Amino acid sequence: MSDNLDQRGSSDDARMEMRKLPSVDRLIGLPDASGLVDEYGRTLVVHGTRLMLDRWRSLLSISDSLVPDDLQLIVELREWLVNQMSPTLRTVINATGVILHTNLGRSPLSTRVMKYVTDVASGYSTLEYDLDRGSRGSRSIHAESLLVEITGAEAAFVVNNNAAAVLLLLTALCRGKDVIISRGQLVEIGGGFRIPDVLRQSGARLVEVGTTNKTHLYDYENAVGENTGAILVAHHSNYKVVGFTSEPGLGELSRIAQSAGVPLLYDQGSGALLDMRPYGLENESTVMDSLGYGVDLIAFSGDKLLGGPQAGILCGRKQLISILKRHPL
Repeated sequence: MSDNLDQRGSSDDARMEMRKLPSVDRLIGLPDASGLVDEYGRTLVVHGTRLMLDRWRSLLSISDSLVPDDLQLIVELREWLVNQMSPTLRTVINATGVILHTNLGRSPLSTRVMKYVTDVASGYSTLEYDLDRGSRGSRSIHAESLLVEITGAEAAFVVNNNAAAVLLLLTALCRGKDVIISRGQLVEIGGGFRIPDVLRQSGARLVEVGTTNKTHLYDYENAVGENTGAILVAHHSNYKVVGFTSEPGLGELSRIAQSAGVPLLYDQGSGALLDMRPYGLENESTVMDSLGYGVDLIAFSGDKLLGGPQAGILCGRKQLISILKRHPL
């Protein structure tokens, strides 16, 4: 009985304290709150005030806190408004030891690049206009012309990221068809993107060949059929399979793909444009090497490779790139 009375008394005390809280209109109408509506707009100020008062009601219902005075509430409201309108992106010091850190914005842009971006973005530009012809142009030509020159590919195309690049090429070229890939290459990359999931989303049918550690050329040859849409190779990227392992090279797979009349597609992960051995790093097959082996279309990540904003790059045969450019994705 005593416990019930104590609880009831406590509840009554809490309700009495809650009644001391001002209404929304009274609080934002106080002289000390003047200017908040002019500075932040009535809608946001009212919304913030309601959230704050609701928080205090919840707090008073479970504790013996005293109701703050009006000035304290206004200070709290102003802090919420300032925080709400502050940019969520902030500069930080990267002390992780990882230079190209995905969570920290990848590659910082150089001062020269930033100046150029600012100069162009602060006004109008030739984003999709051909000055020589005096008519509409293509927004993809700016990057494509450079990528073609660097890689020697027939054509190139830039999308949001490498996962998007892989999804686009599989959807546009292989929807409703079989895509052959080694079981040892069914990788998961950053952000939880898995090759089987991307294939499923594209509408293509996954055909696994070989085993986790060994895949032979005849595994691919035996898997090719009338409904084969492509042979897909995925770079191991963030892990290694060592020991009793083997898998065919790109040149060997290219011959099978050409014989079957299907494209050889290569998800090269971060990609590579330079021989890094002179800098003390392991040898990595470059995009140019892969094209030389007969790969029809390569997808790789542009931001990690080139030190710019997040991007996925596609390089390869012009006919296939043209199909990708026309696809709704």
